[in-house]
Amino acid sequence: MIAAILTVALLSSSQPAMSTPSPSPIVIAHRGASGERPEHTRAAYELAIEQGADFIEPDLVMTRDGHLVVRHENEIGETTDVADHPDFAARRTTRDVDGVPVTGWFTEDFTLAELKTLRARERLPALRPASAAFDGQEPILTFDEVLAIARDASARTGRVIGVAPELKHPSHFAALGLPMEEDFIAALERHGLTGAEAPILIQCFEVGTLERLKARINAPLLQLMQADGGPADRPDVTYAEMETPQGLAEIARYADAVGVQDLMVVPRDDAGRALEASPLTENAHAAGLKVAVWTLRAENVFLPAQYRIGDAPADHGDLAGWLKTIYALGVDAVFSDFPAAAVNAR
Repeated sequence: MIAAILTVALLSSSQPAMSTPSPSPIVIAHRGASGERPEHTRAAYELAIEQGADFIEPDLVMTRDGHLVVRHENEIGETTDVADHPDFAARRTTRDVDGVPVTGWFTEDFTLAELKTLRARERLPALRPASAAFDGQEPILTFDEVLAIARDASARTGRVIGVAPELKHPSHFAALGLPMEEDFIAALERHGLTGAEAPILIQCFEVGTLERLKARINAPLLQLMQADGGPADRPDVTYAEMETPQGLAEIARYADAVGVQDLMVVPRDDAGRALEASPLTENAHAAGLKVAVWTLRAENVFLPAQYRIGDAPADHGDLAGWLKTIYALGVDAVFSDFPAAAVNAR
């Protein structure tokens, strides 16, 4: 039932559901309040909840011993202190991840116990030195731990805090003998989050994963897309084809929503200026799909040219103005590294 697909705790009531395009869109804290604390840490999630986010987002990858842990990528050199651990120096390697060679340290080469000895770091320290001041303080979280953060915060605040997990590189992990879907469904079952009304929104760039989840659970599913490329498990399909009315109708067969890069709803010219909105939001709604836009950030380097303030890439521009432009399209949700700004702008 479309009206129940994104059960959230908006500020106006305890647990409403989205139906038509929302006048008060959902705010999804992208990896937590990741503009202010190292991403995917307890501190980032707790701050996001304090700032009024409706959902917190964990990206999920696999350990060697089959646990779901929360990191933006399976390569963890950028976001942990793994390079400072001499015992792990020999595990630095190059892997092919969805057709792209990546060099570093990978979660699939570590047990959960080993990963728990690492500490999180800010991924963009040059842009976010204030967040980098919190480096080295927090461990890597498991998916179960993030679900518990949301559950406990819901009880504490009286708001339903949703969770928007993204399954990262499921085909890559399956090829290594580490299928994500079984462990993921088991986690949802442990926490009672498999139903259509569950405060969860399951994301993936790959199509097959969502199709298989659709056959097994009733929880809301979101197809991620970006401005270029295509799903790793569908080499003959592009995201440009998927965003057409025909493509969106196909997505609606197995998903409840699309999560689209901001460039897809508001393209930019060669100078980086935002142009007129595309028909994507309207077309998705016509297909019965909700629309979530990612990722809205405060730094000039991420903003359209007319929303930048000054020339320094790390300086904050007019994020509030950019958010209001996106909200005015009638979108149903936004992902933001700065949930306080997204809550205030709506």
